Amino acid sequence: MESPIYYTRAEYIETDTGNKVSRRATIAGPQNIILGGKTIISSGAIIRGDLRRTGPGHAVVISLGRYCLIGEGPPYKTYRGNFNYYPMKIGDHVHIGANTIVEAATIGNHVEIGKNCVIGKFTIIKDCAKIADGTIIPPNTVVPALSLFAGSPGRFVEDLPESTQEMVEALTKQYYTRFQPMSSER
Repeated sequence: MESPIYYTRAEYIETDTGNKVSRRATIAGPQNIILGGKTIISSGAIIRGDLRRTGPGHAVVISLGRYCLIGEGPPYKTYRGNFNYYPMKIGDHVHIGANTIVEAATIGNHVEIGKNCVIGKFTIIKDCAKIADGTIIPPNTVVPALSLFAGSPGRFVEDLPESTQEMVEALTKQYYTRFQPMSSER
C-alpha cells in the first residue's frame, strides 16, 4: 500500500458520515450541498450552492456521492460576469483534480477529471469516463461511458477498459484510507 497522505486535523472538519472538509475550502450555501459520505474537499476548493437560478426559491442543489475527492481550488482567482448555475449531480467515486472548474449538469460514477480542466455548462459525463489534465470540455458536451477525452477543446481519444470501474473505485477508496491526520495529533 502507498504511504499515507497526512493532514492537520485542525484544518479539516469531519462529519458523522466520514466527509472531510477543509476549513480553507469555500462552501457557499451549505444548506444546498449534499455530501454522500467519505468525500474529501481539499483546501482552496470552491463549491457554490448559493447561486440562484431564476429568482427566489431556486437555489442550486449540488449533490456529491460517496468517495469523491475535490482537489485544491484555483488560488486567488475571482470570476466576474453573470453566471447561471443549475443543479449538479456528481456520482460515487469521482476524483476532480486541482484547479479544475466544473459547471457540468451531471457527472456519473467512477469518473476521473484531471488537474487544470474546465468542464463547461450543461456537460454530461457518463460513468467510468476520464478527462485528461488540462482538458477544456465545451458546454453541452456529452462524454460517453468508458471514454477518454483530452485537449482543448476536449475530444474523444480512446475507449477505456471494462475494468475502469474497479480501478477508479480502488483508487478513490485507497486515497480516502491514506488521507490521515498527522500521527502527533491522534
